[in-house]
Amino acid sequence: MDTLQVHGFLSQALVITDDNNFFGSSSEDEGSFEFTEVGLNASLRPHQDVLLAAQVLSRRAGGDSSDAQPKLDYGLIDYQMLSDQKRTFGIQLGRIKNPFGFYNQTRDVAFTRPSILLPQSIYFDRTRSLALTGDGVTLYLEERLDSGVVRGQVGLGEPQAGDDLNQTLQLHRIQGSFDPQQSAIAQVRYEHDAGRIVAALSHANVRSKINSRYPDVGDGDFYFRPWIFSLQYNQELWSVTAEYALRRSGLKNFNQPPLNFDTTGESWYLQYTRRFYDDWQWLVRYDSLTSNRSDPSGKNFEANGRGPAHSQFADDLTFGLQWTPHPQVMIAGEYHHVDGTAWLPSQDNSNSSETSKHWNMWLFQLSLRF
Repeated sequence: MDTLQVHGFLSQALVITDDNNFFGSSSEDEGSFEFTEVGLNASLRPHQDVLLAAQVLSRRAGGDSSDAQPKLDYGLIDYQMLSDQKRTFGIQLGRIKNPFGFYNQTRDVAFTRPSILLPQSIYFDRTRSLALTGDGVTLYLEERLDSGVVRGQVGLGEPQAGDDLNQTLQLHRIQGSFDPQQSAIAQVRYEHDAGRIVAALSHANVRSKINSRYPDVGDGDFYFRPWIFSLQYNQELWSVTAEYALRRSGLKNFNQPPLNFDTTGESWYLQYTRRFYDDWQWLVRYDSLTSNRSDPSGKNFEANGRGPAHSQFADDLTFGLQWTPHPQVMIAGEYHHVDGTAWLPSQDNSNSSETSKHWNMWLFQLSLRF
């Protein structure tokens, strides 16, 4: 029991927008306090080669307050079959955080994020359940070289499919529900010179059956196949990070052809962070999202009567500041100037035709941990 560790965190944010809503009614009155993250995790090593770990998370981010009900975020058994000075090989079983880009595995812990909001072009909050975790098995291998460390992970399991995905795909048209199927995710990551240069390649093949409740609409299939290329350069006082993604997704096999589609989206961001004094950091980032590479401006989308053109893209210029007066306390603020609404949560903006193309957002957050 001397290996037992228990940790927790709590974050509370205020979100203010001049137009549109993000995480609650942020454009009204004094803004929205509906962005709260509370987590409690524990780990134990009953044997030197075995790790047990789990985390319970309560997260409210606008929409239905029932989202704040505590849920099992991850819970796994990690067995290292081989571990020496040169390599580690192991297997994980249970609910596992997906190795997706640089930040997905720790995205809900504010102290691990460079900003209050992660780049929404890569780390969607409007469909976060799809990328967050999977129930299954993961194999991992870490090779320690003279020049750096290579780590590879391959996972098989069933993804999570929450109401956020249901709303984004507008499955209310068929009263559809998700039945996640066996899916795969993999990542190769290389850290050179003790992390001075970090590069990663992530890929997933996510599948789910969609069960229709309409008598004249048969069942169909959903697929999501993203590629993410990640690169970071670190110096003592500053870091530059860039990630680029191609995201192919769609619906198929419905007996009503208008329901089927195949789309490839494109995302990227470039981020610069600067550390100063002992406990301050500022950030500037440009983040770009295109929902459909074949229709980057959204004009065809609007011409077909599916919604406003600006709902198909989003370009976000972000400035952020973090202060850590104590290792267990962090205060942060940031400003976003956004052109487009592609990553606006649909649960906070029920009518996309009433959203504004150009909008601004201010966020302030207090975070604690133990």
